[in-house]
Amino acid sequence: MSVDAIAQPPKTAVSPQRILKSSGLLWFLTAMIGQWLFAYYVIAAYAPETVAGNWAEWDETGLIQGFTAGDLVGNLAFISHTLLTVIICIGGTMQLMPPVRKRFPALHRWTGRTYLTIGAVMAIGGIWMIWGRGSRLTEIGGWGTTINGLLALVTIAVAFYFARRREIDRHRRWAMRTFILLSGVWFTRLGYMAWAILTGGAGMSRSLNGPFDIFIAFGSYLLPLAILEIYLAASDSRSSGFKLATSGVMLVAAGITALGVFGAWMMMWSPHV
Repeated sequence: MSVDAIAQPPKTAVSPQRILKSSGLLWFLTAMIGQWLFAYYVIAAYAPETVAGNWAEWDETGLIQGFTAGDLVGNLAFISHTLLTVIICIGGTMQLMPPVRKRFPALHRWTGRTYLTIGAVMAIGGIWMIWGRGSRLTEIGGWGTTINGLLALVTIAVAFYFARRREIDRHRRWAMRTFILLSGVWFTRLGYMAWAILTGGAGMSRSLNGPFDIFIAFGSYLLPLAILEIYLAASDSRSSGFKLATSGVMLVAAGITALGVFGAWMMMWSPHV
């Protein structure tokens, strides 16, 4: 055996890059399961009552502001925003699936256009409901969601721009950022549930002005976005240590996301399905 052959690592060795990609995939799969469960909850909890005309029943799920008597425009805006969430959850996860992108490029393009368009409509509509309809519990919470929506509009525009220019890798990265931002309210639910399970609700208050309440108003989307940026930076880096450390971060993110999905399903979603 030659010296070169001895110096070569075994072909079966798992590289830091593969470990990083696997940990990132685990976080995505965990989020996908949670998003699909949320989509199922939305359909089961709201679609039958909407079709039957029992709009007042929307509030049985503990909404900030669902049905309001005499407010036809606001009620239609609410239920449209809510039901379109299903397309955002299912369509968003499909857009990030490599097999779909590679085997069904036409489906990927049209789903992507629909996803970005509906995402923009929902971001604008969400901001209107917060300040035009008063669908907020606190000012800080309202501002947190508003900034979330504004950032989503920026990433949607940039993702669409790079898609038109056929700069696929840059488009993919901005689409991933868009996915995180359009999932901000979903991450809020998961954040509350995971934190409550882990700490017993430390820093949370009934009036939603506790330290954790203030943090989650912005951290629900800024923290996952920061994790994504670290992952992208590690993917580009040549440092094996950076890749392995980031893999650890991704595993923690997947674990907390799974815990949040479990808590949200048990406490928030399944009781209304």
